[in-house]
Amino acid sequence: MATTLYTRQGCAHCDELRRALHEAGRRFVEIDLTEHPEAVPELLKLTRGRRIVPVLVDGARIAIAPDGGAEF
Repeated sequence: MATTLYTRQGCAHCDELRRALHEAGRRFVEIDLTEHPEAVPELLKLTRGRRIVPVLVDGARIAIAPDGGAEF
């Protein structure tokens, strides 16, 4: 199953989660909302309207700001 990480530039929590995924050897697709604002509606569906990152979608599991997050 695909793993997707939603982030935004300047988010320390996003940087930390990205680093942890790389260190664990996990493959994922990153969607930077700063560069791809058209993905915001999709993120809002996943978070039930919360404007927060990082969000990790791993198959059917959705982790919203698992170790802290940043509002945008």
